[in-house]
Amino acid sequence: MISAIVLAAGLSRRMGTSKLLLPYGGTTVLRHATEHVVGAGIHDVVVVVGPEHEATARALGGLPVRFAVNPTPEAGQGSSVGAGVRALAPGTTAVLIALGDQPAVPAGVIAALLDAIKALGKSIAVPRYADGLGNPVLFASPVFPELLDLPGDRGARAVVERERSRLAIVDIPAPMPPDIDTPEDYERLKGSGNPG
Repeated sequence: MISAIVLAAGLSRRMGTSKLLLPYGGTTVLRHATEHVVGAGIHDVVVVVGPEHEATARALGGLPVRFAVNPTPEAGQGSSVGAGVRALAPGTTAVLIALGDQPAVPAGVIAALLDAIKALGKSIAVPRYADGLGNPVLFASPVFPELLDLPGDRGARAVVERERSRLAIVDIPAPMPPDIDTPEDYERLKGSGNPG
């Protein structure tokens, strides 16, 4: 079984308000990003949230997702990745890690990652956009121990960069989709022609 983890436990310090609940595409940033993952045919979607997650849960109401709580989101993205991996069902063969604040991932990226990891026999499938490697990233189960061992302040990029020979690189002829950290990022996203 292939699962997905949507990282949604960030504290939005640079934004000053909950960036995941900002309007985007007729819904919210987080719901749009999560619907993209669900729409790619991944049936087990774990959304990693912080301890105060009632508003986040409401924003995802009706979606076939389950929640994993990161009790210490202030420790950084690595702690959220670990919380998500610990919540995976036994027998999970691969996990897609997606960012809850990256709602504009181009259509087809997730399907291309799923195809690449099967066809090439690699343990990590990563998109290469016009401006470099990005997200989301698909990790096969042999890599799960490394994801559990991430320091809190390092995201899964540290695992991707560790050994290039195990990467299935999927070329995406588009700029890297932005993630939203600041009000300026959000304004750029809304002005980019994507839903907003």
